[in-house]
Amino acid sequence: MPATKKPRAPRKKPCPNCKRAGQVSETFQVGSRTKHESTDRQEALCLTCFGTGHAPE
Repeated sequence: MPATKKPRAPRKKPCPNCKRAGQVSETFQVGSRTKHESTDRQEALCLTCFGTGHAPE
């Protein structure tokens, strides 16, 4: 008798904000008295999926 195959686990949808990376790049403010946006960007943890890369259910 042939062995039965186990059903596959359903695939999780990728996070719409970070596209499965788990990180997003964002701008940041610099300056002590007068804050202004920097032209550089920094990596930050995706707050939608908390770094997992999968969309929340």
